[in-house]
Amino acid sequence: MKVVTQKSWVVYFACSLFLVGCGSDEEVGPKENPKKETPAASKPRGLPVKAEQVHVGQLTDSIFAVGSILANESVIIRPEISGRIKELKFSEGQTVKKGQPLVLIDDSEHRAQLAAVNADLRTETQRYARSKELYEKKFISKEALDLQAGSVDRLAAEVAEMKARLSKTEIAAPFSGLVGLRKVSPGAFLRAGDDIVSLQNVDSVKIDFRVPEVFLRAVKVTQKISISVDAFPETIFSGKVYAIEPLIDEQTRTVLVRGVIKNDSGKLKPGMYARVSLEMSARENVISIPESALWPQGTENFVFKVVEGVVALTKVELGTRQPGSVEIVSGLIDGDMIVTDGQIKLRDGAPVMVMGAAEPKGN
Repeated sequence: MKVVTQKSWVVYFACSLFLVGCGSDEEVGPKENPKKETPAASKPRGLPVKAEQVHVGQLTDSIFAVGSILANESVIIRPEISGRIKELKFSEGQTVKKGQPLVLIDDSEHRAQLAAVNADLRTETQRYARSKELYEKKFISKEALDLQAGSVDRLAAEVAEMKARLSKTEIAAPFSGLVGLRKVSPGAFLRAGDDIVSLQNVDSVKIDFRVPEVFLRAVKVTQKISISVDAFPETIFSGKVYAIEPLIDEQTRTVLVRGVIKNDSGKLKPGMYARVSLEMSARENVISIPESALWPQGTENFVFKVVEGVVALTKVELGTRQPGSVEIVSGLIDGDMIVTDGQIKLRDGAPVMVMGAAEPKGN
């Protein structure tokens, strides 16, 4: 009986401990506040893309080409006779006027030869006068008189020749312009045809470029042109067509066109590479879009048009192409919104979110 009572007490004590351990939270300690659920982050309504609105405007048809810039006038100063340089009367890079002396060649030998021929001419002229008197008195024949007259004429021609040679000892500028870097020094001996210095007139410059023969009927003298060069990429230089080569190149089927451009700033230099735009006619009410908006499929062209947050694959017909843009003949109207970047993951009917556009407000 005593043993049973002890076991009951042990069981009662264990149950009491279990009940204390399994008590409510209020009995064990303060109640913890449950975590508040954060609202789920708002998800984008569709794929992010860049888009822009289509506008109607003026389009100027142009022909684009590349060309080379030439000086309006250009020459290499060279002597016509041999001789030693007596004096150089210019500085490198100097602007000179037409007729200004540039080079003096030693002329002492030519002056001496001219003096000798002049002396012979005076002697023969006197002989001719005496022969003429003798002929009038019938002492000599007409043939003898003619021979003496021929000697006078020959010496007179030699005098003219020597004067011409003497004049070539002074080389003058054939036109106004800018002299370059000289290739000789004073005292150097020159042979006829040796290079001395270049002379360039760049008050205006010429631009030579080629145009495909299919555009030949649209190219006319005095037509406007615009050019740009790598040295001044932000500057556009304007000019006009100066002349058109009458022959078509048989290899390339192109025609050479020459334009002229004022160069008051002096920025354009002969030999520069230039990009040329030959302006044609201007047309009104033309839709033009960026080339990046096109989505070619086979031989056809499409764009993704955004309509109420969803894209529609729309077929378009192309017209004239310009650098970075293309004319749309049909398929779009003024005010349409088209995707210009991000088309690679799009499909017809896909929802999109235009980057930079205001997000629609929730209901």
